[in-house]
Amino acid sequence: MTPKLFHRPPSVDDTEQPVPRWAMRLAHALPLLLLPACLWRLPFALHFEMGQAQAGEMPAYWLSIPYVLGLSVLTEAIAILTIGLVRGWGEVAPAWIPLIGGRRVRPLAAFAPAVLGGLILTVLFTAVPLGDDRSLTLYGVVDNVGYSSDAWELLATVCVAPIAAWGPITIALAIAYHRRRTARPANPAVCHGTSPTADPPGAQRRPGAGNTPRS
Repeated sequence: MTPKLFHRPPSVDDTEQPVPRWAMRLAHALPLLLLPACLWRLPFALHFEMGQAQAGEMPAYWLSIPYVLGLSVLTEAIAILTIGLVRGWGEVAPAWIPLIGGRRVRPLAAFAPAVLGGLILTVLFTAVPLGDDRSLTLYGVVDNVGYSSDAWELLATVCVAPIAAWGPITIALAIAYHRRRTARPANPAVCHGTSPTADPPGAQRRPGAGNTPRS
C-alpha cells in the first residue's frame, strides 16, 4: 500500500468559527507593524550606521549582507505565518504540503508553538530602562546605543519600538485561536439544521394520529 502524500482538504469556507474582528485586523496588521524595523536595519548590511555611535568595526560584506537581509525576510515570514491563526489554512493544512496537506490542524499543534514563540519574542525585545542610558534585557544590564543627533534617535525609536509588541500580539492571537477552535456551538441542533422541538430522526406518526376527532 503506497502512502498518500497529498490529501483532499475537507470542504470549508474559511474558518470553522467566526474570527473576532480585532483578531483579524491585528493579524493582518502585524507584518506592516514590523516592516519599518525591517527596512530600518537594511542599510546596516552596507555598513551605513544610521546615526549610531558604533564602538567596534562592522563585519565584512559577505557576512553583513546575508545576515541583515535574512533577518528581515525571516521577520516578515514569521509575521505572515501568524495570519494562519485567523484564516482557514491555519485550521486545515494546505493541500500542497506533503503528508499533512488537507488534514485538519489540531488546535494545540498551532497554539503551543505560537504561545512559546510569543513568549520568546516578548523576552527578546523587552528592555526595562534603568536610567543613566542603561537598560535591563535578557542579556543583562546593557548600555543604550548612542546616536549622533536627536533626529537619528527619533527615527530609530519610531521604526524599532513597535517590534516590542510582536510577542504580546502573537500570544493574544494564539489564545483567541485556541478559544475559537475549542469552543462548542451554543445550539448544536441549530448548527446541524434541525430544530430542538422537531421529531427525532426516524420517528414516524401514525396516519391520522393528529386528526382524530374528539367525542
